[in-house]
Amino acid sequence: MSASPRPHHVAVLALPDVLALDFGIPLQVFGSWQDGPYATTVCTETPGPVPVHGGAALLVEHGLEAVAHADTIVVPGQAGAGPPSRRVCDAVAAASRRGSRMVSICTGAFVLAAAGLLDGLRATTHWEFAAALARGYPAVTVEPHMLYVDEGDILTSAGVAAGIDLCLHIVRRDFGAAAANRRARELVAAPHRSGGQAQFIQRPALPRPSGPLDDLRAWALGRLDEPLTVDALARRAGLSRRTLIRRFHEETGQPPMQWLLTARLDRAREILESTDESVEFVARRSGLGTAVNLRTLFKRHLGVPPTTYRATFRTHESGSRVTTDRR
Repeated sequence: MSASPRPHHVAVLALPDVLALDFGIPLQVFGSWQDGPYATTVCTETPGPVPVHGGAALLVEHGLEAVAHADTIVVPGQAGAGPPSRRVCDAVAAASRRGSRMVSICTGAFVLAAAGLLDGLRATTHWEFAAALARGYPAVTVEPHMLYVDEGDILTSAGVAAGIDLCLHIVRRDFGAAAANRRARELVAAPHRSGGQAQFIQRPALPRPSGPLDDLRAWALGRLDEPLTVDALARRAGLSRRTLIRRFHEETGQPPMQWLLTARLDRAREILESTDESVEFVARRSGLGTAVNLRTLFKRHLGVPPTTYRATFRTHESGSRVTTDRR
């Protein structure tokens, strides 16, 4: 009789001020699965009490030695924590070199970035911290709209719900769609949301706090339906084109035209959520040009066409969903 296969070992790395919901996601998806294919271990830098943001401390028995033997390492988000220690960075970097799969939820991406694991890769995090990730780690291509990003052995996700999506995506990768769908039903979760789907959360185009270009960005936000170029923004700011691009990236983590595109997509989303105006009207008012261009950009950056976005978020006063396709 052949021996049963070895469980896939998942180590959940809980660092100080860990977010309770982020921490609970991998335990629920991987660890509460009766007779499931995963074995989970909670670990930390120094065994003992680990502060939980807004709650009681965790008592964690295992140290970084658990990271050295894990097949997958999940780093949940933290609240207000500084950069990870050199010991933590060295441990996760060494595990990655040995072939461990690295996963982050929410601001856990900052730990992977500090260890150098995201250099040259795409990654995401909670929308509120995406600009900070881009500023702090310019070698990382930050995808602020995405629910999660799969770069093979390095996977990152946005906030809580996106963390569930990513963990179910991992189950789907490891053991197929049937196993992932069964697990989703047990957790009463959506069976599948693609990583390219947008973080459907209000995300201000004007960061806070920001810098000397605040007034310029406020001026641009009032003129999104007008043709705006880098040269026009530079003239308005009284700067050279090169200086504007550099300062814009320093303050927002994005080049000017990418910031403008993000702002215009946000404006289009607001109009779709709050009105019944046609797609053509939304395209003109948001500065995205034509309905064709709007549909193309929504599909590329948000993962869904504008009518699907509206059907998801627009409600009648009675509370029923709007499903009319106004092309």
